[in-house]
Amino acid sequence: MLKIKFLVVDRTRAKFLSDGEVTYLDRLKKYARVEWIEVKPAKIKKGRPKKDIIAEEALAITKKLVPHDYLVALDPLGREYDSEGFSFWLEKLSTSQRGWINFIIGGPLGLSRGIIDQADDVLSLSRLTFPHEMCRLFLIEQIYRAFTIMKGTKYHK
Repeated sequence: MLKIKFLVVDRTRAKFLSDGEVTYLDRLKKYARVEWIEVKPAKIKKGRPKKDIIAEEALAITKKLVPHDYLVALDPLGREYDSEGFSFWLEKLSTSQRGWINFIIGGPLGLSRGIIDQADDVLSLSRLTFPHEMCRLFLIEQIYRAFTIMKGTKYHK
């Protein structure tokens, strides 16, 4: 069974999004072992440089990484897939990876260049801009959809 970790900066504040996360994480457990790990966000204060905020969050993320896990950073400049292509990519990954697959989602300012460079793969959900909390739900749903495509269930039409 595939093992998936979601490493996210901060908790999801919007109830409708956190409800959606819970729904799809529960559904996903049918197909994979799942862990949800939240790291403490850096304080965003007026005048504090963006690079300092992102660096602090990168340090918190790095402390949660385990050697030999497969890292997938989410970034607007990453590779994009359609749902079938993403399912094929995930299926291929599931046959080649023995450790955990870590999907890393940054805070409102994104991920540091260091985290992105350290990743084994960089994924973009869209060229559109979404709130980072919404990206979490979109990612979980797409991973669930990918498994339903692999298994040939009726969810993906």
